[in-house]
Amino acid sequence: MRSVLAFLGLACLIGHSTSTRSSADIFERVADSTQQPTLQTTDGKAPAILGKMVDLGGDKYHFYCTGKGRPTVVLSAGAGAFATDWALVQNKVSAFTRVCSYDRSGAAWSDLGPKPRTMDQEAFDLHRLLVSAGEKGPYVLVGQSLGGMVVRLFADSHPHDVLGIVLVDAYSEDAQLFRNGHSERIRLSAKNRTIPKPRTHIAHMDEMTPTELQQVDSFIAKNVSNPKISGPENKLPEFAQQIRLWAIRQPKYYAQDDDYMAEISARMYAEDKAKEYPLGDTPLIVLTRDLYDYPGPDAASLTKEHQQQQADMVHLSRKGSQMIVKHSGHEIHLDAPDAVVSAIQEEIALTKRR
Repeated sequence: MRSVLAFLGLACLIGHSTSTRSSADIFERVADSTQQPTLQTTDGKAPAILGKMVDLGGDKYHFYCTGKGRPTVVLSAGAGAFATDWALVQNKVSAFTRVCSYDRSGAAWSDLGPKPRTMDQEAFDLHRLLVSAGEKGPYVLVGQSLGGMVVRLFADSHPHDVLGIVLVDAYSEDAQLFRNGHSERIRLSAKNRTIPKPRTHIAHMDEMTPTELQQVDSFIAKNVSNPKISGPENKLPEFAQQIRLWAIRQPKYYAQDDDYMAEISARMYAEDKAKEYPLGDTPLIVLTRDLYDYPGPDAASLTKEHQQQQADMVHLSRKGSQMIVKHSGHEIHLDAPDAVVSAIQEEIALTKRR
């Protein structure tokens, strides 16, 4: 899912600044984000892999599990984020059960996977990843931002493998983003085209082209040669910060692809309207921030819309509930990790009473 939307973490939907779909906009945004200091890297060497690499048909994915017990909790990061961004949550969850995080296609140690790198492909690969790694279900799924949609798609395809879901300020299929100075509802940009089915093996066409590599290498040398941590990520432990600083300098992180974001959003929107309680009786907890920083004159209306979309997510399940996390922005797993841990504990307690 290495599109402009994916890299920016769907900033518009989550209360940050906005973007268009051009490569130039991605590069400009990253260049700007490296100007705020906290922690500097010392070299460009790859850190030692945490966990292991799992082969899914020629492409290998980073998979990191800690702790013991059942059920296994699976953490899906937001767009542009990494497995180790869950460090504050994973460390505490591992004290009472098994918990696994992973890096999606092109992120950190993970290879670039099959094109198109859609959310459908990621959910498909996540199930294969768990099976190939020997992590038995059913699972409690936790998705932050875009990862929230990924775990919902996983649950749609594998309902019997899901015990419960925690959505952490998750992406809504009816959300808006900013393009060319105005907000635009993503699903309304859908073209009348079929979303390709997930693939099981990579091919030569999935690689970055020499031209793309040259452009990305030039950009990294100019703008990301000495990145610094800023924002809520500076709350991460030192090892996770260093991994993040290394990961955002990898060319594959900027690989471009058509992610069919609008089409998948439109499909999910239509399905949710057509079916009451799409997640059935699966226990669901929706965690929502209470701090917003939408820019411009539409900030109040965008905030209100986000709040309503979060409240609507509760109705994805007959057993849905919501918690507003005080003093937290979009990255609740960084601003208030204990809230995420508590929600996971509640989900596990609910599953044991079923």
